[in-house]
Amino acid sequence: EHVYGIPQHAETLLLKNTSDDDVYRLYNLDVFGYKIHSKMGIYGSVPLLLAHKPDRTIGIFWLNSSETLVEIATKAAVEEQSNSAAFVSCVGLSRTPDHSKQIVLPQTDVRWMSESGIIDAFILMGPHPFDIFKQYAQLTGTQSLPPLFSLGYHQCRWNYEDENDVKKVDAGFDKYSIPYDVIWLDIEHTDGKRYFTWDKKKFCSPDRMQKELMKKKRKLVVIVDPHIKADPQYSIYAQAKGKGYFVKDRTGKDFEGLCWPGLSSYLDFTNPEVRKWYADQFAFENYKDSSEILFVWNDMNEPSVFRGVELTMQKDAVHHGAWEHREVHNLYGFYQQMATAEGLIRRSGELERPFVLTRSFFAGSQKYGAVWTGDNKADWSYLKISIPMLLTISLAGISFCGADVGGFIGNPSPELLVRWYQAGALQPFFRGHANMRTRRREPWLFGKENTQIIRDAIKERYALLPYLYSLFYRAHTAAEPVMRPLWVEFPKDLKTFGIEDEYMLGNALLVYPVTESKATAVNVFLPGSQEIWYNFRSFRRLEGQGTLKIPVTLNSIPVIQRGGTIIPLKTSVGKSTEWMTDVPYEIHAALDYKESATGELYLDDGHSFQYLHKKQFLLRKFTFQEHVFSSRSADEKGQFHTKCIVEKVLILGIKKQPSSVTARIHDGKDKAVDFTYDAKNSVLTLKKLSLNISIDWEIEIK
Repeated sequence: EHVYGIPQHAETLLLKNTSDDDVYRLYNLDVFGYKIHSKMGIYGSVPLLLAHKPDRTIGIFWLNSSETLVEIATKAAVEEQSNSAAFVSCVGLSRTPDHSKQIVLPQTDVRWMSESGIIDAFILMGPHPFDIFKQYAQLTGTQSLPPLFSLGYHQCRWNYEDENDVKKVDAGFDKYSIPYDVIWLDIEHTDGKRYFTWDKKKFCSPDRMQKELMKKKRKLVVIVDPHIKADPQYSIYAQAKGKGYFVKDRTGKDFEGLCWPGLSSYLDFTNPEVRKWYADQFAFENYKDSSEILFVWNDMNEPSVFRGVELTMQKDAVHHGAWEHREVHNLYGFYQQMATAEGLIRRSGELERPFVLTRSFFAGSQKYGAVWTGDNKADWSYLKISIPMLLTISLAGISFCGADVGGFIGNPSPELLVRWYQAGALQPFFRGHANMRTRRREPWLFGKENTQIIRDAIKERYALLPYLYSLFYRAHTAAEPVMRPLWVEFPKDLKTFGIEDEYMLGNALLVYPVTESKATAVNVFLPGSQEIWYNFRSFRRLEGQGTLKIPVTLNSIPVIQRGGTIIPLKTSVGKSTEWMTDVPYEIHAALDYKESATGELYLDDGHSFQYLHKKQFLLRKFTFQEHVFSSRSADEKGQFHTKCIVEKVLILGIKKQPSSVTARIHDGKDKAVDFTYDAKNSVLTLKKLSLNISIDWEIEIK
């Protein structure tokens, strides 16, 4: 009876029963300030549905990109359970008479209806949740490995006004000691909404602006939408028109619709030749004043057509190969993101990983970058619904997802903004964004106390980047979602099946965002009868099982480390991710009831494809067992030179004070280790270790 998936809807994690006039719709649409608890389609569609019970997970992938409706009906089904002994006689199968009993089991029927196309359905047999993720990835691909900077904090607004505004906002982060990696420019940075251009008055020296950001080791993201202003003087339009690269109407003329620039035509990204040409537009010689720190945001790519039916392209428009738009509608944005990512890769000579955020998506979009939940509102209900929305997108293979921090529409109260930063900092894609009609809301504009709390949330995110990056490596290589519902980690625990107000970040951290105003306590469910849980910040073991009432202040949200896990962190944070390359690690090992723990760290240069082509990476496995903490290579194929050291190890849940601690490097001498022991919280801290992260070593505790 527990079914999940089929994003994107502003709905609960558990899919609900439908009725004749209220079914789940998969049809990509531009919906400004979408309604909550609605089954209508919004920006993206992934026709993947999972069904779960304690001993089995299965999935169905309905591969169809036309408008699709999904009906769900859970009902009681009666099943005969017989105790009779069956035997085969020469006249066939017969039974010895016995009493049979009837048991009532829930049965969920799912009906798929697509407007067009063929029936092309894949049944994913599981039997475990992680098997389903791998099976689905075999069909659609895994999450691309993001460049490290893109896991930092992104500052966006429609719009930063001009170069001076960008300079001031960038300086503000330094003035208030808040780390960030990327500043974003929305449509107003262009010359009259002509993409691949700059407004010469507001952005007269874009190359100089990018050089200034480069000096600070920061990046720039610009918006590039799929509609092209109908202007024969605009080179992109003139080239595309001359080559016949636009979607046609049913009479064979270029389809025209209204969007931000006014009358526009729409590139036909379903055509491989158009995608190749579009990718070439990102080359430095074509995209004037762009640089290697410029990355891309594809918006409005459902596609959005103002004054069109449901604000999108009419279904009888014609694509490459004479396919009607109705057949490929949900793929339009997917193909734009594919072409954009290819363009960024190609401009670097195939060396550098791209970063592309898309609003519209389909099955497989994970291969090309990140997605977000679109035009949300600055309201507590939208913060609350963002959690199941992101969990559902994650279950559908797209790990790199997030929601606009603070809400895109309207003005958040300082309390809501703080709570949204705390939630966003512990979700995969982390971007603050706001509409042009809102008041400015850079993180330092809400008073000293709120600035401090937001700073702490962002800094904690940066300290956790080694763990987060390692989770993305798992998503990339093993299709494991970065952000996951509790039932994925605890598939036999019935109480987890409907939980959507808390989630696991990887297998080690349980996160409970505060989504109510003026909350003084929250009820956190801690799953697993034999699990031990520790407060991530105070290291104290949480007493009790099941639902715990945990007091909260505005300063932080509950983050709880699971016993049996090891998390790598950085000991301090820098102005951006690139400033932190050589910052030492500290490692937090939380012991389970067997007094053991495991974890891993993935490390590479953070930006290139060398990890793939030249095996330039490190994968380290950490274990704590029988009072020995060890670091070993988990993949001998990977080699990567780094000066980085492990400076500190914390072991949570050690029952008594050790008499001595010794570090042993492979082929090296033993050395005594400085340590302190906190008896009240049972925490052992090993200090001044200076152990290189790339070599094998162990620490023995006596």
